[in-house]
Amino acid sequence: MNKEESIKTESKKNHSRLKEITAVLRKYAITRGVTPEKLRMILEDLGPTYIKLGQIMSMHSDILPERYCEELMRLRSEVPPMPFEQVEEVIQDSFGCPWKEIFLEIEKNPLGSASIAQVHKAVLKSGEEVVIKVQRKGIYEVMLQDIRLMRRAVKLLPPVSIKGLVDLDLVLDELWRVTQEEMNFLTEASNMEEFSEKNQDVVFVRTPILYREYTTLHVLVMEYIDGFAIDEKENLLANGYDLREIGSKLVDNYMKQVMEDGFFHADPHPGNVKVQEGKIIWMDMGMMGRLSDRDKELVGRAVEGVALNDIGMIQDAVLALGKFRGKPDQSQLYEDIRSLMSQYGTVDMGTIDVAKLMQDLMEVMKENKIIMPHGLTMLARGLTHMEGVLADISPEINMVEIAAARIKQMFFQEKSWKKEVKSTERSFYRSLRKSIDIPSLIVDILQGYLKGQTRVNLDLHVSKDLAWLLRRLIRNIVMGLWVVALLISSSIICTTDMTPKICGIPALGAFGYLIAFVIVMYVFIKHVFSERKR
Repeated sequence: MNKEESIKTESKKNHSRLKEITAVLRKYAITRGVTPEKLRMILEDLGPTYIKLGQIMSMHSDILPERYCEELMRLRSEVPPMPFEQVEEVIQDSFGCPWKEIFLEIEKNPLGSASIAQVHKAVLKSGEEVVIKVQRKGIYEVMLQDIRLMRRAVKLLPPVSIKGLVDLDLVLDELWRVTQEEMNFLTEASNMEEFSEKNQDVVFVRTPILYREYTTLHVLVMEYIDGFAIDEKENLLANGYDLREIGSKLVDNYMKQVMEDGFFHADPHPGNVKVQEGKIIWMDMGMMGRLSDRDKELVGRAVEGVALNDIGMIQDAVLALGKFRGKPDQSQLYEDIRSLMSQYGTVDMGTIDVAKLMQDLMEVMKENKIIMPHGLTMLARGLTHMEGVLADISPEINMVEIAAARIKQMFFQEKSWKKEVKSTERSFYRSLRKSIDIPSLIVDILQGYLKGQTRVNLDLHVSKDLAWLLRRLIRNIVMGLWVVALLISSSIICTTDMTPKICGIPALGAFGYLIAFVIVMYVFIKHVFSERKR
Protein backbone atom coordinates (compact mmCIF):
# COMPACT_ATOMS: atom_id res chain seq x y z
CA MET A 1 0.00 0.00 0.00
CA ASN A 2 1.48 3.35 -1.08
CA LYS A 3 1.34 6.55 0.92
CA GLU A 4 -1.67 7.96 -0.93
CA GLU A 5 -3.71 4.77 -0.41
CA SER A 6 -2.73 4.73 3.26
CA ILE A 7 -3.94 8.32 3.70
CA LYS A 8 -7.25 7.47 1.99
CA THR A 9 -7.72 4.41 4.21
CA GLU A 10 -6.96 6.43 7.34
CA SER A 11 -9.35 9.18 6.25
CA LYS A 12 -12.08 6.59 5.61
CA LYS A 13 -11.58 5.11 9.10
CA ASN A 14 -11.71 8.56 10.69
CA HIS A 15 -14.88 9.42 8.77
CA SER A 16 -16.54 6.17 9.81
CA ARG A 17 -15.58 6.60 13.48
CA LEU A 18 -16.66 10.25 13.44
CA LYS A 19 -20.08 9.16 12.16
CA GLU A 20 -20.34 6.72 15.08
CA ILE A 21 -19.42 9.46 17.58
CA THR A 22 -21.88 11.90 16.00
CA ALA A 23 -24.66 9.29 16.10
CA VAL A 24 -24.13 8.71 19.83
CA LEU A 25 -24.09 12.46 20.52
CA ARG A 26 -27.36 12.88 18.61
CA LYS A 27 -28.87 9.90 20.44
CA TYR A 28 -28.42 11.69 23.77
CA ALA A 29 -29.39 15.13 22.41
CA ILE A 30 -26.08 16.69 23.41
CA THR A 31 -27.12 20.11 22.04
CA ARG A 32 -29.58 20.37 24.96
CA GLY A 33 -26.76 20.17 27.49
CA VAL A 34 -24.90 17.42 29.31
CA THR A 35 -26.01 16.20 32.71
CA PRO A 36 -23.66 13.97 34.78
CA GLU A 37 -25.70 10.83 34.06
CA LYS A 38 -25.96 11.63 30.37
CA LEU A 39 -22.19 12.16 30.13
CA ARG A 40 -21.53 8.76 31.75
CA MET A 41 -23.89 6.95 29.37
CA ILE A 42 -22.38 8.70 26.34
CA LEU A 43 -18.89 7.61 27.33
CA GLU A 44 -20.03 4.01 27.93
CA ASP A 45 -21.66 3.86 24.49
CA LEU A 46 -18.57 5.30 22.76
CA GLY A 47 -16.33 2.49 23.96
CA PRO A 48 -13.04 1.77 25.78
CA THR A 49 -11.21 5.02 24.99
CA TYR A 50 -14.06 7.11 26.26
CA ILE A 51 -14.53 5.00 29.38
CA LYS A 52 -10.89 5.63 30.16
CA LEU A 53 -11.48 9.35 29.46
CA GLY A 54 -14.30 9.36 32.01
CA GLN A 55 -12.11 7.65 34.60
CA ILE A 56 -9.44 10.33 34.10
CA MET A 57 -12.04 13.11 34.32
CA SER A 58 -13.39 11.65 37.58
CA MET A 59 -10.03 12.40 39.19
CA HIS A 60 -10.28 16.11 38.41
CA SER A 61 -12.38 17.06 41.43
CA ASP A 62 -10.32 20.28 41.65
CA ILE A 63 -11.78 21.61 38.40
CA LEU A 64 -14.81 19.40 37.65
CA PRO A 65 -18.06 19.73 39.65
CA GLU A 66 -18.43 17.13 42.37
CA ARG A 67 -21.64 15.66 40.92
CA TYR A 68 -19.85 14.93 37.62
CA CYS A 69 -16.92 13.25 39.40
CA GLU A 70 -19.23 11.06 41.48
CA GLU A 71 -21.17 9.96 38.41
CA LEU A 72 -18.07 9.26 36.30
CA MET A 73 -16.62 7.09 39.07
CA ARG A 74 -19.55 4.76 38.40
CA LEU A 75 -18.27 3.99 34.92
CA ARG A 76 -18.15 0.25 34.51
CA SER A 77 -14.64 -1.08 34.22
CA GLU A 78 -15.77 -4.26 32.49
CA VAL A 79 -16.04 -4.16 28.69
CA PRO A 80 -16.73 -6.99 26.19
CA PRO A 81 -13.64 -9.25 25.97
CA MET A 82 -11.66 -9.64 22.77
CA PRO A 83 -11.76 -13.05 21.07
CA PHE A 84 -9.24 -15.63 22.27
CA GLU A 85 -7.76 -15.77 18.77
CA GLN A 86 -6.63 -12.16 19.20
CA VAL A 87 -5.19 -13.01 22.63
CA GLU A 88 -3.11 -15.71 20.97
CA GLU A 89 -1.92 -13.27 18.30
CA VAL A 90 -0.80 -10.66 20.85
CA ILE A 91 1.09 -13.30 22.90
CA GLN A 92 2.79 -14.74 19.81
CA ASP A 93 3.76 -11.29 18.51
CA SER A 94 5.19 -10.41 21.94
CA PHE A 95 7.18 -13.62 22.51
CA GLY A 96 8.00 -14.42 18.90
CA CYS A 97 6.68 -17.95 19.32
CA PRO A 98 3.36 -19.76 19.92
CA TRP A 99 2.08 -19.53 23.49
CA LYS A 100 2.20 -23.34 23.88
CA GLU A 101 6.01 -23.15 23.99
CA ILE A 102 5.78 -21.20 27.28
CA PHE A 103 2.46 -22.16 28.84
CA LEU A 104 0.88 -25.54 29.46
CA GLU A 105 -2.58 -24.03 29.20
CA ILE A 106 -4.44 -20.73 29.08
CA GLU A 107 -8.10 -20.48 30.09
CA LYS A 108 -10.08 -19.06 27.18
CA ASN A 109 -12.60 -17.23 29.37
CA PRO A 110 -10.94 -14.14 30.87
CA LEU A 111 -10.94 -13.41 34.60
CA GLY A 112 -11.63 -9.77 33.75
CA SER A 113 -11.79 -7.49 30.74
CA ALA A 114 -11.04 -3.75 30.90
CA SER A 115 -10.64 -0.94 28.39
CA ILE A 116 -6.94 -1.52 27.72
CA ALA A 117 -6.31 -5.17 28.59
CA GLN A 118 -7.84 -8.38 29.84
CA VAL A 119 -6.50 -11.11 32.13
CA HIS A 120 -6.46 -14.88 31.73
CA LYS A 121 -5.51 -17.62 34.16
CA ALA A 122 -2.71 -19.85 32.85
CA VAL A 123 -0.15 -22.45 33.88
CA LEU A 124 3.54 -22.21 33.05
CA LYS A 125 5.40 -25.25 31.79
CA SER A 126 7.17 -25.25 35.15
CA GLY A 127 3.78 -25.82 36.80
CA GLU A 128 3.19 -22.40 38.46
CA GLU A 129 -0.30 -20.95 38.23
CA VAL A 130 -0.10 -17.45 36.78
CA VAL A 131 -2.20 -14.64 35.44
CA ILE A 132 -1.52 -13.25 31.96
CA LYS A 133 -2.43 -9.64 31.35
CA VAL A 134 -2.83 -9.20 27.60
CA GLN A 135 -3.19 -5.84 25.91
CA ARG A 136 -6.04 -5.44 23.45
CA LYS A 137 -4.93 -5.92 19.88
CA GLY A 138 -4.46 -2.59 18.10
CA ILE A 139 -5.63 -0.59 21.16
CA TYR A 140 -2.83 1.99 20.74
CA GLU A 141 -3.95 2.90 17.22
CA VAL A 142 -7.63 2.89 18.23
CA MET A 143 -7.04 5.23 21.16
CA LEU A 144 -4.80 7.53 19.14
CA GLN A 145 -7.49 7.81 16.49
CA ASP A 146 -10.25 8.36 19.07
CA ILE A 147 -8.32 11.10 20.87
CA ARG A 148 -7.73 12.93 17.59
CA LEU A 149 -11.42 12.71 16.79
CA MET A 150 -12.35 13.75 20.33
CA ARG A 151 -10.55 17.05 19.84
CA ARG A 152 -12.83 17.67 16.85
CA ALA A 153 -15.95 16.50 18.68
CA VAL A 154 -15.25 18.86 21.60
CA LYS A 155 -15.97 21.76 19.26
CA LEU A 156 -19.52 20.42 18.84
CA LEU A 157 -20.30 20.87 22.52
CA PRO A 158 -22.63 23.80 23.20
CA PRO A 159 -21.43 26.65 25.43
CA VAL A 160 -23.89 25.68 28.17
CA SER A 161 -22.44 22.25 28.85
CA ILE A 162 -19.50 20.45 30.37
CA LYS A 163 -17.24 22.40 28.00
CA GLY A 164 -17.61 25.51 30.12
CA LEU A 165 -16.86 23.68 33.35
CA VAL A 166 -13.54 22.03 32.58
CA ASP A 167 -10.63 22.45 30.17
CA LEU A 168 -11.26 19.40 27.98
CA ASP A 169 -8.04 19.91 26.01
CA LEU A 170 -6.12 19.60 29.30
CA VAL A 171 -8.04 16.44 30.19
CA LEU A 172 -7.40 14.94 26.74
CA ASP A 173 -3.67 15.61 27.05
CA GLU A 174 -3.64 13.90 30.43
CA LEU A 175 -5.74 11.02 29.08
CA TRP A 176 -3.21 10.31 26.36
CA ARG A 177 -0.29 10.56 28.79
CA VAL A 178 -1.91 8.24 31.35
CA THR A 179 -3.09 5.69 28.78
CA GLN A 180 0.35 5.58 27.19
CA GLU A 181 1.78 4.71 30.59
CA GLU A 182 -0.89 2.05 31.18
CA MET A 183 -0.31 0.54 27.72
CA ASN A 184 3.37 0.06 28.53
CA PHE A 185 3.36 -3.08 30.68
CA LEU A 186 7.08 -2.68 31.33
CA THR A 187 6.18 0.46 33.28
CA GLU A 188 3.61 -1.48 35.31
CA ALA A 189 6.21 -4.18 35.97
CA SER A 190 8.59 -1.51 37.29
CA ASN A 191 5.77 -0.15 39.47
CA MET A 192 5.23 -3.63 40.94
CA GLU A 193 8.92 -3.98 41.74
CA GLU A 194 9.12 -0.52 43.31
CA PHE A 195 5.96 -1.06 45.36
CA SER A 196 7.21 -4.44 46.57
CA GLU A 197 10.57 -2.96 47.59
CA LYS A 198 8.99 -0.07 49.50
CA ASN A 199 6.67 -2.45 51.39
CA GLN A 200 9.05 -5.36 51.95
CA ASP A 201 9.25 -4.62 55.69
CA VAL A 202 5.46 -4.60 56.11
CA VAL A 203 4.70 -8.15 57.23
CA PHE A 204 1.01 -8.04 56.35
CA VAL A 205 1.39 -6.64 52.82
CA ARG A 206 2.72 -8.13 49.61
CA THR A 207 2.32 -8.02 45.82
CA PRO A 208 1.98 -10.88 43.32
CA ILE A 209 5.28 -12.38 42.15
CA LEU A 210 6.29 -10.82 38.83
CA TYR A 211 7.68 -13.06 36.09
CA ARG A 212 9.95 -10.48 34.51
CA GLU A 213 11.32 -12.93 31.92
CA TYR A 214 7.82 -13.33 30.44
CA THR A 215 6.86 -9.66 30.61
CA THR A 216 6.89 -7.51 27.47
CA LEU A 217 5.43 -4.23 26.28
CA HIS A 218 2.03 -5.86 25.63
CA VAL A 219 2.03 -8.91 27.92
CA LEU A 220 2.54 -9.13 31.69
CA VAL A 221 2.80 -12.39 33.63
CA MET A 222 2.38 -12.53 37.40
CA GLU A 223 1.49 -14.93 40.19
CA TYR A 224 -2.11 -16.11 40.42
CA ILE A 225 -3.66 -15.00 43.72
CA ASP A 226 -6.40 -17.33 44.99
CA GLY A 227 -7.60 -15.15 47.80
CA PHE A 228 -10.68 -13.24 48.87
CA ALA A 229 -11.58 -9.80 47.58
CA ILE A 230 -11.42 -7.19 50.33
CA ASP A 231 -15.22 -6.73 50.21
CA GLU A 232 -16.10 -10.45 50.47
CA LYS A 233 -17.17 -10.05 54.11
CA GLU A 234 -18.98 -13.35 54.51
CA ASN A 235 -16.06 -15.41 53.16
CA LEU A 236 -13.55 -13.45 55.25
CA LEU A 237 -15.58 -13.93 58.45
CA ALA A 238 -16.13 -17.59 57.68
CA ASN A 239 -12.36 -18.07 57.41
CA GLY A 240 -11.66 -16.43 60.78
CA TYR A 241 -10.64 -12.95 59.66
CA ASP A 242 -11.29 -9.85 61.80
CA LEU A 243 -12.75 -7.18 59.51
CA ARG A 244 -11.74 -4.33 61.80
CA GLU A 245 -8.15 -5.58 61.86
CA ILE A 246 -8.10 -5.89 58.07
CA GLY A 247 -9.56 -2.41 57.65
CA SER A 248 -7.07 -0.84 60.10
CA LYS A 249 -4.10 -2.51 58.43
CA LEU A 250 -5.36 -1.53 54.99
CA VAL A 251 -5.70 2.15 55.92
CA ASP A 252 -2.42 2.23 57.86
CA ASN A 253 -0.54 0.82 54.88
CA TYR A 254 -2.27 3.22 52.50
CA MET A 255 -1.29 6.16 54.69
CA LYS A 256 2.26 4.82 54.67
CA GLN A 257 2.19 4.73 50.88
CA VAL A 258 1.02 8.35 50.75
CA MET A 259 2.93 10.02 53.58
CA GLU A 260 6.11 7.98 53.82
CA ASP A 261 6.71 6.48 50.38
CA GLY A 262 5.08 9.13 48.21
CA PHE A 263 4.15 6.25 45.89
CA PHE A 264 0.61 4.98 46.28
CA HIS A 265 -2.06 2.89 44.58
CA ALA A 266 -4.35 5.32 42.76
CA ASP A 267 -7.15 2.83 42.05
CA PRO A 268 -7.71 0.81 45.28
CA HIS A 269 -11.18 -0.49 44.49
CA PRO A 270 -12.16 -3.93 45.90
CA GLY A 271 -11.17 -5.73 42.69
CA ASN A 272 -7.56 -4.61 43.14
CA VAL A 273 -7.17 -5.59 46.81
CA LYS A 274 -7.29 -9.21 48.04
CA VAL A 275 -6.66 -11.03 51.31
CA GLN A 276 -4.64 -14.24 51.26
CA GLU A 277 -3.10 -16.13 54.20
CA GLY A 278 -3.52 -13.16 56.52
CA LYS A 279 -1.89 -10.70 54.14
CA ILE A 280 -3.25 -7.83 52.09
CA ILE A 281 -2.38 -8.30 48.41
CA TRP A 282 -2.18 -5.15 46.29
CA MET A 283 -2.82 -5.84 42.60
CA ASP A 284 -2.90 -3.97 39.27
CA MET A 285 -0.15 -1.36 39.45
CA GLY A 286 -1.06 0.30 36.15
CA MET A 287 -2.33 3.47 37.81
CA MET A 288 -0.03 4.73 40.56
CA GLY A 289 0.22 8.17 42.17
CA ARG A 290 3.37 10.01 43.19
CA LEU A 291 4.00 12.79 45.68
CA SER A 292 7.26 14.69 46.04
CA ASP A 293 8.88 15.09 49.47
CA ARG A 294 7.54 18.63 49.54
CA ASP A 295 4.03 17.48 48.64
CA LYS A 296 4.14 14.76 51.32
CA GLU A 297 5.13 17.30 53.96
CA LEU A 298 2.37 19.69 52.92
CA VAL A 299 -0.26 16.94 52.83
CA GLY A 300 0.84 15.95 56.32
CA ARG A 301 0.39 19.54 57.49
CA ALA A 302 -3.09 19.67 55.95
CA VAL A 303 -4.08 16.42 57.71
CA GLU A 304 -2.68 17.74 60.97
CA GLY A 305 -4.59 20.99 60.42
CA VAL A 306 -7.82 19.05 59.98
CA ALA A 307 -7.12 17.02 63.10
CA LEU A 308 -6.41 20.21 65.12
CA ASN A 309 -9.08 22.30 63.36
CA ASP A 310 -6.30 24.78 62.55
CA ILE A 311 -7.58 26.86 59.61
CA GLY A 312 -4.31 28.74 59.15
CA MET A 313 -2.34 25.49 58.85
CA ILE A 314 -4.75 24.15 56.22
CA GLN A 315 -4.66 27.42 54.27
CA ASP A 316 -0.85 27.53 54.24
CA ALA A 317 -0.73 23.93 52.95
CA VAL A 318 -3.29 24.67 50.21
CA LEU A 319 -1.48 27.83 49.09
CA ALA A 320 1.83 25.98 48.93
CA LEU A 321 0.42 22.96 47.07
CA GLY A 322 -1.79 24.61 44.46
CA LYS A 323 -1.28 26.46 41.24
CA PHE A 324 -3.40 29.56 40.74
CA ARG A 325 -5.44 30.62 37.76
CA GLY A 326 -5.06 34.31 38.53
CA LYS A 327 -4.18 36.19 41.71
CA PRO A 328 -5.34 34.39 44.87
CA ASP A 329 -7.61 36.15 47.34
CA GLN A 330 -6.18 34.84 50.61
CA SER A 331 -8.85 36.44 52.79
CA GLN A 332 -11.62 34.78 50.75
CA LEU A 333 -9.79 31.45 50.84
CA TYR A 334 -9.46 31.71 54.63
CA GLU A 335 -13.17 32.44 54.99
CA ASP A 336 -14.10 29.51 52.72
CA ILE A 337 -11.88 27.09 54.67
CA ARG A 338 -13.22 28.45 57.97
CA SER A 339 -16.77 27.95 56.72
CA LEU A 340 -15.90 24.41 55.62
CA MET A 341 -14.20 23.46 58.88
CA SER A 342 -17.10 24.85 60.91
CA GLN A 343 -19.07 21.86 59.60
CA TYR A 344 -16.50 19.47 61.05
CA GLY A 345 -15.28 21.44 64.06
CA THR A 346 -17.85 19.98 66.44
CA VAL A 347 -17.70 16.51 64.91
CA ASP A 348 -15.78 13.73 66.62
CA MET A 349 -12.64 12.71 64.73
CA GLY A 350 -13.85 9.15 64.54
CA THR A 351 -16.94 10.13 62.58
CA ILE A 352 -15.35 12.36 59.91
CA ASP A 353 -15.90 11.20 56.32
CA VAL A 354 -12.43 11.89 54.95
CA ALA A 355 -13.45 11.35 51.32
CA LYS A 356 -16.32 13.84 51.71
CA LEU A 357 -13.97 16.26 53.45
CA MET A 358 -11.47 15.90 50.58
CA GLN A 359 -14.20 16.57 48.02
CA ASP A 360 -15.44 19.61 49.95
CA LEU A 361 -11.88 20.95 50.16
CA MET A 362 -11.50 20.43 46.39
CA GLU A 363 -14.69 22.44 45.89
CA VAL A 364 -13.20 25.28 47.95
CA MET A 365 -10.04 25.15 45.82
CA LYS A 366 -12.08 25.18 42.66
CA GLU A 367 -14.09 28.21 43.83
CA ASN A 368 -10.80 30.00 44.55
CA LYS A 369 -9.33 29.03 41.14
CA ILE A 370 -6.67 26.76 42.62
CA ILE A 371 -5.49 23.76 40.58
CA MET A 372 -4.03 20.86 42.53
CA PRO A 373 -1.05 18.79 41.29
CA HIS A 374 -1.87 15.58 39.43
CA GLY A 375 -0.72 13.48 42.38
CA LEU A 376 -3.25 15.19 44.66
CA THR A 377 -6.18 14.60 42.30
CA MET A 378 -5.22 10.92 42.09
CA LEU A 379 -5.00 10.83 45.88
CA ALA A 380 -8.52 12.26 46.13
CA ARG A 381 -9.77 9.45 43.89
CA GLY A 382 -7.85 6.85 45.91
CA LEU A 383 -9.23 8.13 49.22
CA THR A 384 -12.76 7.97 47.84
CA HIS A 385 -12.27 4.30 46.95
CA MET A 386 -10.71 3.62 50.36
CA GLU A 387 -13.58 5.29 52.17
CA GLY A 388 -16.01 3.15 50.19
CA VAL A 389 -14.17 -0.05 51.15
CA LEU A 390 -14.05 0.94 54.82
CA ALA A 391 -17.72 1.89 54.86
CA ASP A 392 -18.48 -1.63 53.64
CA ILE A 393 -16.20 -3.80 55.79
CA SER A 394 -15.52 -1.68 58.87
CA PRO A 395 -17.41 1.65 58.99
CA GLU A 396 -16.20 2.54 62.51
CA ILE A 397 -12.61 3.04 61.25
CA ASN A 398 -11.62 6.64 60.43
CA MET A 399 -8.74 7.48 58.12
CA VAL A 400 -8.04 10.90 59.64
CA GLU A 401 -7.27 9.39 63.05
CA ILE A 402 -4.97 6.76 61.54
CA ALA A 403 -3.26 9.36 59.36
CA ALA A 404 -2.72 11.68 62.35
CA ALA A 405 -1.27 8.77 64.36
CA ARG A 406 1.13 7.94 61.54
CA ILE A 407 2.24 11.58 61.32
CA LYS A 408 3.10 11.50 65.03
CA GLN A 409 4.94 8.22 64.56
CA MET A 410 6.92 9.62 61.64
CA PHE A 411 7.78 12.74 63.62
CA PHE A 412 9.20 10.83 66.52
CA GLN A 413 11.42 8.76 64.27
CA GLU A 414 15.13 9.65 64.41
CA LYS A 415 15.20 11.00 60.87
CA SER A 416 12.21 13.26 61.50
CA TRP A 417 13.76 14.61 64.68
CA LYS A 418 17.03 15.33 62.89
CA LYS A 419 15.19 16.98 60.04
CA GLU A 420 13.13 19.13 62.40
CA VAL A 421 16.19 20.14 64.44
CA LYS A 422 18.15 21.03 61.32
CA SER A 423 15.21 23.04 59.99
CA THR A 424 14.92 24.90 63.30
CA GLU A 425 18.67 25.56 63.34
CA ARG A 426 18.55 26.97 59.80
CA SER A 427 15.59 29.19 60.64
CA PHE A 428 17.25 30.45 63.81
CA TYR A 429 20.51 31.14 61.95
CA ARG A 430 18.69 33.05 59.18
CA SER A 431 16.72 35.05 61.75
CA LEU A 432 19.90 35.86 63.69
CA ARG A 433 21.69 37.02 60.53
CA LYS A 434 18.76 39.19 59.53
CA SER A 435 18.31 40.64 63.03
CA ILE A 436 21.90 41.98 62.94
CA ASP A 437 21.01 44.00 59.85
CA ILE A 438 17.79 45.47 61.31
CA PRO A 439 19.32 48.62 62.93
CA SER A 440 21.20 49.61 59.77
CA LEU A 441 18.08 48.95 57.65
CA ILE A 442 15.97 51.18 59.93
CA VAL A 443 18.55 53.98 59.65
CA ASP A 444 18.56 53.67 55.84
CA ILE A 445 14.76 53.78 55.70
CA LEU A 446 14.57 56.85 57.95
CA GLN A 447 17.26 58.67 55.97
CA GLY A 448 15.48 57.88 52.73
CA TYR A 449 12.18 59.06 54.17
CA LEU A 450 13.69 62.38 55.33
CA LYS A 451 15.12 62.93 51.86
CA GLY A 452 11.81 62.08 50.22
CA GLN A 453 13.22 58.98 48.54
CA THR A 454 11.24 56.28 50.34
CA ARG A 455 7.83 55.10 49.24
CA VAL A 456 5.65 52.52 50.94
CA ASN A 457 3.41 50.35 48.77
CA LEU A 458 0.61 48.49 50.49
CA ASP A 459 -1.39 45.72 48.84
CA LEU A 460 -4.37 45.07 51.10
CA HIS A 461 -7.00 42.41 50.45
CA VAL A 462 -10.26 42.73 52.30
CA SER A 463 -13.53 40.89 52.25
CA LYS A 464 -16.53 42.22 50.30
CA ASP A 465 -18.38 43.25 53.46
CA LEU A 466 -15.40 45.12 54.84
CA ALA A 467 -14.76 46.82 51.49
CA TRP A 468 -18.43 47.93 51.37
CA LEU A 469 -18.20 49.28 54.90
CA LEU A 470 -15.00 51.20 54.15
CA ARG A 471 -16.46 52.74 50.98
CA ARG A 472 -19.57 53.78 52.91
CA LEU A 473 -17.51 55.26 55.75
CA ILE A 474 -15.27 57.25 53.44
CA ARG A 475 -18.28 58.54 51.46
CA ASN A 476 -20.03 59.72 54.62
CA ILE A 477 -16.87 61.40 55.90
CA VAL A 478 -16.46 63.29 52.61
CA MET A 479 -20.14 64.30 52.62
CA GLY A 480 -19.83 65.41 56.24
CA LEU A 481 -16.82 67.57 55.41
CA TRP A 482 -18.78 69.15 52.57
CA VAL A 483 -21.71 69.92 54.90
CA VAL A 484 -19.42 71.43 57.54
CA ALA A 485 -17.63 73.53 54.93
CA LEU A 486 -20.92 74.77 53.46
CA LEU A 487 -22.38 75.61 56.87
CA ILE A 488 -19.27 77.54 57.99
CA SER A 489 -18.86 79.42 54.72
CA SER A 490 -22.61 80.23 54.51
CA SER A 491 -22.63 81.47 58.10
CA ILE A 492 -19.68 83.79 57.39
CA ILE A 493 -21.42 85.11 54.28
CA CYS A 494 -24.61 85.76 56.25
CA THR A 495 -22.68 88.13 58.56
CA THR A 496 -21.90 90.40 55.61
CA ASP A 497 -24.04 92.83 53.57
CA MET A 498 -23.56 90.87 50.37
CA THR A 499 -26.31 91.36 47.85
CA PRO A 500 -28.66 90.15 46.48
CA LYS A 501 -30.57 89.08 49.57
CA ILE A 502 -33.48 86.72 50.24
CA CYS A 503 -35.57 87.60 53.29
CA GLY A 504 -32.70 89.78 54.53
CA ILE A 505 -30.14 86.94 54.15
CA PRO A 506 -27.45 87.03 51.45
CA ALA A 507 -28.64 84.76 48.59
CA LEU A 508 -25.26 82.96 48.35
CA GLY A 509 -25.40 82.06 52.04
CA ALA A 510 -28.96 80.78 51.72
CA PHE A 511 -27.95 78.71 48.72
CA GLY A 512 -25.10 77.17 50.75
CA TYR A 513 -27.54 76.23 53.53
CA LEU A 514 -29.83 74.64 50.92
CA ILE A 515 -27.00 72.52 49.41
CA ALA A 516 -25.94 71.38 52.90
CA PHE A 517 -29.55 70.35 53.64
CA VAL A 518 -29.78 68.41 50.34
CA ILE A 519 -26.53 66.54 51.11
CA VAL A 520 -27.77 65.62 54.61
CA MET A 521 -31.06 64.29 53.18
CA TYR A 522 -29.21 62.35 50.47
CA VAL A 523 -26.97 60.63 53.04
CA PHE A 524 -29.99 59.86 55.25
CA ILE A 525 -32.07 58.36 52.40
CA LYS A 526 -29.05 56.41 51.09
CA HIS A 527 -28.50 54.95 54.55
CA VAL A 528 -32.14 53.86 54.90
CA PHE A 529 -32.28 52.11 51.50
CA SER A 530 -28.90 50.41 51.92
CA GLU A 531 -29.97 48.93 55.24
CA ARG A 532 -33.15 47.57 53.65
CA LYS A 533 -31.14 45.93 50.83
CA ARG A 534 -28.83 44.25 53.33
